[in-house]
Amino acid sequence: MNFVCVNNKTGALEGFCLIKTLERKLTAKGLPYLDLTLVDAGGEIDAKFWDFKEELHGEFAQNQLVKVRGTVSVYNGADQMRVERMRQATEKDEVQMEDFVPSAPLPSPEMLAEIRGAVAAFRDEELRRLVTALLDDCEDRLLYWPAAFRLHHAIRGGLLYHTLSVLRLAQAAAKLYPFADADLLFSGVILHDIEKLSEFEVPATGLAAGYTAYGNLVGHLAAGAMLLERKGRELGISSETLMLLEHMLLSHHGEPEFGCAVRPLFLEAELLSALDTLDAKVYEIQAALEGVQVGEFSSRHWALDNRKFYRHGRVPEESGGRQGLKEPGETGEEDGD
Repeated sequence: MNFVCVNNKTGALEGFCLIKTLERKLTAKGLPYLDLTLVDAGGEIDAKFWDFKEELHGEFAQNQLVKVRGTVSVYNGADQMRVERMRQATEKDEVQMEDFVPSAPLPSPEMLAEIRGAVAAFRDEELRRLVTALLDDCEDRLLYWPAAFRLHHAIRGGLLYHTLSVLRLAQAAAKLYPFADADLLFSGVILHDIEKLSEFEVPATGLAAGYTAYGNLVGHLAAGAMLLERKGRELGISSETLMLLEHMLLSHHGEPEFGCAVRPLFLEAELLSALDTLDAKVYEIQAALEGVQVGEFSSRHWALDNRKFYRHGRVPEESGGRQGLKEPGETGEEDGD
């Protein structure tokens, strides 16, 4: 833990952290206490807040940012903190959730601004109105939502990061293939995972806690197409435009075995599917190689065809050897795309 010593005589430590787990319990004598797991960029620690009284000490819950003071001792061979004081973090403390959970390497407002800039440049007025309206409707959640529960981009801000990465790939592809409809391709890219906003249960941490009932029963592909239909009708978007976009969302997983209702059946749909898959696999390979020594192989990964990957050690100088993922405590200022 990255706490600082505030009393040399008692060994009291103080710092900000995230409540990873919290249980209200009773001692053998029937006295209430909190059994906690606290986490910051330096790691995590078990903690006990003895003689806890909510009316005196305040209300606390899992996934809250708090400021804690306490002492650390060894119990059953592991460090344990005895909490003396704890309060919720406030805006004046200037601590951010991104400092305590795995997060995208780029600030969410900047990512969203780049996506909006691409939309503003659309020549197709219908697509510009539709995509802008949906971004407006979803902006608050987009700023912290993950792209997955466990696999690619399952991090705070991961949905925006994945979307922006695929958009940048699509922008390069549009230059290489000028016969593709760039506005249609970019629209499909920006909206392809939009209903992951209804697929996952996501607390303030920005990390998915599980799937919603809607996510399990309907899924983001079908839900996305239905959302487009509703919003498109509301805005008076033409049936042809909606049909093309809905097909892109329904087909972007490429094959029925991966959940799509139909395979991609026109160029922009195929490009979306291929670029989406590419970005997801690159991310998963990077994640698989984290912690693997040069000259060694990763463990096998079922999501990557049960392959294991080799770390060869060749890293472009400008990358600094980084994997692109902003870990807790990092600013992300040195990370590139």
